[in-house]
Amino acid sequence: MMAATTRTPHLIDRLPPVRGRLTADAPLAQVTWFQVGGPAEVLFRPADIDDLSAFLAAKPADVPVTVIGVASNLLIRDGGVRGVVIRLGRGFVETTAQDETIETGAGALDLTVALAAREAGIAGLEFLSGIPGTIGGGLRMNAGAYGSEFKNVLHSTTALDAQGVKHSLSVDELGLSYRHSDVAEDWIFVSARFAGTKGDPLTIARRMAEIQKSREDSQPIRARTGGSTFANPPGHKAWELVDQAGCRGLTRGGAMISEKHANFLINTGDATAADIEALGEEVRARVLAKSGIELRWEIRRIGGAA
Repeated sequence: MMAATTRTPHLIDRLPPVRGRLTADAPLAQVTWFQVGGPAEVLFRPADIDDLSAFLAAKPADVPVTVIGVASNLLIRDGGVRGVVIRLGRGFVETTAQDETIETGAGALDLTVALAAREAGIAGLEFLSGIPGTIGGGLRMNAGAYGSEFKNVLHSTTALDAQGVKHSLSVDELGLSYRHSDVAEDWIFVSARFAGTKGDPLTIARRMAEIQKSREDSQPIRARTGGSTFANPPGHKAWELVDQAGCRGLTRGGAMISEKHANFLINTGDATAADIEALGEEVRARVLAKSGIELRWEIRRIGGAA
């Protein structure tokens, strides 16, 4: 008689039932713009806000939670991410326009919101078309580009706390500053309301076209990259500091500092997350030695080493 085999318990066995999808040992590299990194111990795609709220209320307290969007400004380390990685999907993307406001889910692309505003003749949100991320990520870091940022057009937002309780927050309660929000790291943004001004759709479309052309001309948007690598220090531009430190074109393994824009890290094809992060740290060290300025990562880095 053959001995019975015993399956090693997995985190997914300890999690509450959901209406969305739970996946054990889910690969994450292909969902990131860098296309590197290890798996999620468990990936959760909630069906909607109620599904997410119920999950947070019922999950074991010792299970860590990490939220990701389209991973355009994210580096997942090669060892993957412990606990549950939450990715907001179809239940969090509805976008509607009324009068001079836009209501949207946190999983919606920034570009989608900019397009909705254009169609509705709502001006002031054109800059969102130049940010390749989701609304949730933009809320977390007060994303900005082309002369504006989230706090300039945001009216209010809804977030779930670590226990799944829903909170409505005005823009003043978020504590938004340059690439920063005061909201607790374990709160999850689920929706937002933006307020623009009445505008001409053709004028709005022209501004969005200008932004798109500027991105194409100045940024390596077709490369495997993670967007702006370092935040601009007060009174300085990060790319200029990187350039002045002689780092444009610098490589490590399969990672490279873009020749086109010195504040972009690139996976040239076979980079590991360790290559990319180590190159970023080398750049920070060279900039500090050259200028005395310590660059702060704008790219979010999560997970453990392989």
